[in-house]
Amino acid sequence: MSLKNRTAVISGAGGEVAAVLARNLAAQGANLALLGRNPEKLEALRSALALPEARVLVQEADLSEPDAAGSAAAAVAEKYGRVDALLHLAGGWTGGKTLLEAAPGDLQSMLEQHVWTSFHAVRAFLPLLLANGWGRVIMIGSPFAARPNARGGPYAIGKAGQEALLLALSQELRGTGVTANLLQARTIDATREKLSAPTAANALWTTPEELSAAVLFLLSEEAGTINGARIPLFGAYG
Repeated sequence: MSLKNRTAVISGAGGEVAAVLARNLAAQGANLALLGRNPEKLEALRSALALPEARVLVQEADLSEPDAAGSAAAAVAEKYGRVDALLHLAGGWTGGKTLLEAAPGDLQSMLEQHVWTSFHAVRAFLPLLLANGWGRVIMIGSPFAARPNARGGPYAIGKAGQEALLLALSQELRGTGVTANLLQARTIDATREKLSAPTAANALWTTPEELSAAVLFLLSEEAGTINGARIPLFGAYG
């Protein structure tokens, strides 16, 4: 597969999943727009990629703010003239408290990180995807959105909102050549613990390489008929 002349936007680009995905996309010839809130991490990834300046854009952006999302989209459009993939990895986690114990700010944070960043990113970048008549929107979801666990309410609520947004978007994209799909991970295994120290519990975790491989497939022409899917990458539900 070649992604030469395709432009991929990666939000939440300060994490390990983004680093692996960016390397794999770059190897396929894609131009990259790396968005995140931590400029030091963004610059470290740019340096590690060692791409020509023409093929990578780094943009500090807090996508929970609509103006920041709009500014990021404008910068990408100015540099590349197009967007072919929105790979939305932004988000976080909070847990360990019952709903009675959780502070209102816990829920607010999860809504900002999962729902509002997704909403603003879609509104900012979707017009560029639609202009191509071809595109991919991919987000990282969680099985806890449908089956919340105890002491994880705010996180589950945030991921459920993100999932509903993505599925609604997929229906609105029918017939446009743009698809929207969700990759579900129970726990992202950024340190590859399930490989170095496997246990029954971490067997359900998902490595950055597994997530990247699934993204690359969804970016292929052969995946063009997949739309509105929730693809589980966590094995049996534990």
